[in-house]
Amino acid sequence: MQSAKYSMTSKTDEFFRKAEQLIAAGRFIDSKGWVPATSGNFSARLSDGNIAITVSGRHKGRLEPDDIMLIDSRGQSLDGKKPSAETLLHTSIYQRFPQVQAVLHPHSVNATLTARLFQHEIVLEDYELLKALPGIATHETRIVVPIFANDQDIPRLAARVEAYMDAHDDVHGYIIAGHGFYTWGASVDDALRHLEALEFLFDIEIRLHGVTRL
Repeated sequence: MQSAKYSMTSKTDEFFRKAEQLIAAGRFIDSKGWVPATSGNFSARLSDGNIAITVSGRHKGRLEPDDIMLIDSRGQSLDGKKPSAETLLHTSIYQRFPQVQAVLHPHSVNATLTARLFQHEIVLEDYELLKALPGIATHETRIVVPIFANDQDIPRLAARVEAYMDAHDDVHGYIIAGHGFYTWGASVDDALRHLEALEFLFDIEIRLHGVTRL
């Protein structure tokens, strides 16, 4: 376990700036109903390679600075607090994509319904809002968002995600069936934009396939 002295000195001004960004993102995401109860987890990478991440079991719409903790690049706690059980899914994204600085994981109705309807993947094509995602400059675009079966064995789930990404380029997010989805970006704001865009497009596809909300 890391010493209290190390924990205090490692929480820099950058850590607290990133924590405030995650807190603000949590309030916005909660206002949309995308993180019910204490679901979801958010993180942001720091310039030294460590990661600010939400503490396990905290309501994402009512986050305080103490609800953001510090982990290293392998997901080990640096301040004695308990990170989400899904931390490995965050760290694997950071390891794969050096440009990624934030990861957001909501548990939304749309992601849950999308997995029920499409089972293995959802194809998003010819939507103007695809231009909200990095590297896309035209609506004449087709992206695939993979859907993975839920698994309480997070290393096994992470390995399946990694194997998919090894075989496919330009993955902008993925869904865990009956659970939620992951997306990421070069900043917290970028990741939030990607989350909003994907939520909108999931909703459109659900409606097109005949599932409407009461």
